Amino acid sequence: MRRWRFLVLPFCLGLLVSLPNFRVKADEKPRTLIADPPRQPKGALLIAGGGVRNDNQEVWKRLIQLASDYARQQGEPPDQPPRIAVLPTAAWDPRTIGERAAASLRLHGAEAFVVPIALLNSPIDHSVAVRDPEILRQIRSAHGIYFTGGQQSRIVQVLTTAEQQQTPALQAIWEVYDAGGVIAGSSAGAAVMSQVMCREMGRQLNVLENGITHGKETSSGLGFLPADWFVDQHFLIRGRLARALVVTRHHQLPHGLGIDENTALVVRQNETEVIGYKGALWFDLTKASSQGEEPGFNIRNVRLSYLDRGDRLNMQTLELTPAPEKQKEPVIDPTSPQFEPGNDEPIFTTEILGNTTFLDVMRRLMNNKNDHAIGLAFDAQAARKGPVPAYEFRFYRDSDTRAWPPGVLEDYTISNVHLDVRRVEFAGISYR
Repeated sequence: MRRWRFLVLPFCLGLLVSLPNFRVKADEKPRTLIADPPRQPKGALLIAGGGVRNDNQEVWKRLIQLASDYARQQGEPPDQPPRIAVLPTAAWDPRTIGERAAASLRLHGAEAFVVPIALLNSPIDHSVAVRDPEILRQIRSAHGIYFTGGQQSRIVQVLTTAEQQQTPALQAIWEVYDAGGVIAGSSAGAAVMSQVMCREMGRQLNVLENGITHGKETSSGLGFLPADWFVDQHFLIRGRLARALVVTRHHQLPHGLGIDENTALVVRQNETEVIGYKGALWFDLTKASSQGEEPGFNIRNVRLSYLDRGDRLNMQTLELTPAPEKQKEPVIDPTSPQFEPGNDEPIFTTEILGNTTFLDVMRRLMNNKNDHAIGLAFDAQAARKGPVPAYEFRFYRDSDTRAWPPGVLEDYTISNVHLDVRRVEFAGISYR
């Protein structure tokens, strides 16, 4: 079992609490979505959080299997490897990145080929490539599409027109998905899956302080996911909870999913499953609220759920189903008289946006006599000189909070840890 780390800094902390509220800034023009009206594709999505290693058999083999299933439906012989089109559109060096991804797919049993559609360093101008009959034929012949990492805005820029309409290449990709093929992407290739995507976010503290503007920090994605869901990647290891909350609140999206590295979500007809190394965070804003017009971000009653490997979530009914191994164990119910936590130490951290820190806090909260935990986010360098703006993340259990112990797996499954975020003033760092 992985060892969980929790950092307590050895210095004295002072907090002066204030209660300013977040003002949602209006976009200069309405958000335009690229995807068509709601549809029910027959295919699947495989959304990887980045950094998928070659030895991650579960993720690569599932991608190959999904493409193979579609190939069999199309009448391909059982011994014929599925064809997967690699789009290195997001990459600075599309030839190298594309061939590297294709090699990984071939290693795991696919017939992979690189599609020369890219904004930079491509042998064919992208405006020509997205309309080239031979390239369109290659895309339509594929049983799966794989978007590599890089910069997600390049994917959207290349595959859509200036009027945010689908190019023929994007239409061909949608045809594969509609008919039953798999659309996969890692890192930048994952970010484009939702209708709203992060573009150039910068530091999370700046996003909390200043909010976002659509067209700058966010833009339209390709919209393969349902319109009311947002997705983010590299999520746990880069502590991207703050930016995800700001984005979903700004765009009035009720749900979001944050996928960690070397991990993927498989989505088919609104059923999701976590596969790979770690897990994903589901943030539910359906009952959340914000107040006032003052600067800074605040939100109350966000519900956070951590889905580990093998866990499932229905994106329509919102039913979370733990992996079969965990269902064999007694559910952890903090409201039950039988709840006997093994720790009573207050949970507090000054690095809530650090590597996996917020998940560590959620996990510790499920084995603690205290019903809440506090985490802070602030500029530590600036705090050495005096008071600075800070954000308090208050995690707390409620009547609907549950968890399932690891069993033979490595992490808890956690349902409905509640979260409030407010702006405070950090009085500065002092130590002797």
